Formats: sequence, structure tokens, C-alpha cells
Amino acid sequence: MIHIVEDLKLFHTLHQLSRLLTKYANKALQPLDLYSAQWAVIYALKNKGTLTQTELCEYLAVEAPPLTRNIQRLVKKGYVRQVTGHDKRMKIVELTAKAHQEYPKWEHAILETKKMVVSHFPKSSEEQLDKLLSEWLGTITSTKHVESD
Repeated sequence: MIHIVEDLKLFHTLHQLSRLLTKYANKALQPLDLYSAQWAVIYALKNKGTLTQTELCEYLAVEAPPLTRNIQRLVKKGYVRQVTGHDKRMKIVELTAKAHQEYPKWEHAILETKKMVVSHFPKSSEEQLDKLLSEWLGTITSTKHVESD
């Protein structure tokens, strides 16, 4: 029984950390009328450029229905636009000029939150964690350990 608990602890701890960071991000973004799930879409588009909705789903590791809802909310706010691709079923998502204008405010809110979270740890711990998480994410996404369906 102890081995099972130990085996589950890492997964549970990562999940709890993820939930806590999402809560902090939501709190920081709320005054700017944005949520962390919407920020994730904006951040991905800002850093990766125009993407199809399918590419966004894969990159963000989210299901299509919640992503579609977040994209629709961002369209209503004027932050993204959807363009039909050469295949009419393909939806291309891109940031608007308004989003590019607002981006520094959102980025500042997230950076301040990050600064608050990591202030309790030495810089070397932050760098180690970033390296480890990047390696894990790269390995998991490249080997498809978890079914995306």
C-alpha cells in the first residue's frame, strides 16, 4: 500500500501545483477580464504565430470543446479572429491588433505572479525546475505516452 501511495504522490503533487498556479494566474488576470485558459491561447499564438484550432488543441493539450468556447470568448472580446483555411473545415486562429496592444498588460500580470511564486526559492532551483519540466514535457509529448483522444 505504501508503494502505491508513493507512486501516486508525484502525479498528485504536479496536479496540485498546476491547479494552484492556475488559481494565481486567474487572480492576476481577472482585473484585465481574462482567464488563464484564455491567456494560454493568447500566449501560444503570440509565441508560435497563427495556428489551426487543431494545432492549438495539441499544443495546449486540451479537448476541442473547451478550446472552442475560449476562442469564441476571445473573438467576442476582439482579441483573436478565426479564418477559414483552404479546407473549409480548417479554422485558423490568429491574434488581432487589439490583442497585440493589450499583450504587455497581460504579460506584466503573469510575470508579477511568477515573481511572487518563485521569490521563495533560489534562482538555481527555478532553473533546475524549468529544465526538468521542459525535458519531461518534451519526452511525454514526443513519445505520446498519454492518448490525446
